[in-house]
Amino acid sequence: MGNMADTRRNTWGAKLKRTLTSVLPVASNRKGRCVRCGACCKLPNVCRFLRYDERGKSWCACYWLRPLNCRKYPRTESEWITSDTCGHSFE
Repeated sequence: MGNMADTRRNTWGAKLKRTLTSVLPVASNRKGRCVRCGACCKLPNVCRFLRYDERGKSWCACYWLRPLNCRKYPRTESEWITSDTCGHSFE
């Protein structure tokens, strides 16, 4: 679908929309799991809680308190702009 170069969807407006719609359920056709690439933690800027381990895998310094838009990303295929690295997919 998209990639990190898709700047039309990597905006503060898009992040606001993801935040406002994060109370909605995750699409039933979403598959896969987080592979700790960290790409979603850079939408549209690098999150202050993003950290990396010695293997280069990302982790969240506020994991247990992270907001819904972080917990549910990508909630729908239309907001999935990190497909080039993300472990999730949509059928």
